[in-house]
Amino acid sequence: MKVMPIRYSSDVAAMKRFYEALGLRTGSVSRPGGWVELPAEGGILAIHQASGEDVGRCELAFEVGEPLEDVAERLRAAGFEPGPTMDESHGYSMRVQDPDGVWVQLNLYERDLYT
Repeated sequence: MKVMPIRYSSDVAAMKRFYEALGLRTGSVSRPGGWVELPAEGGILAIHQASGEDVGRCELAFEVGEPLEDVAERLRAAGFEPGPTMDESHGYSMRVQDPDGVWVQLNLYERDLYT
């Protein structure tokens, strides 16, 4: 599993330039350009196109390497109820609230669908 914070921005290109100046390099990019991944040693920083109140928000996400149904079963066994698995343009995602009520996103990517 890789940690992947998602940084929401109104200007993905400027954010990409900023984090490249910090030393990260561009990885996968969506065809429309509204999603950029910047791999790091401990995971990936993702930048997602946003507007309104979402601009500036950061969400904790993880890239999983197993079926989301398996993760959901473990969460339920531990007393946490995940949301439904969503079929996305990039693979599948699911969200669950941590003990403080903060949403955490889990993603199973099919990178050939968006890069």
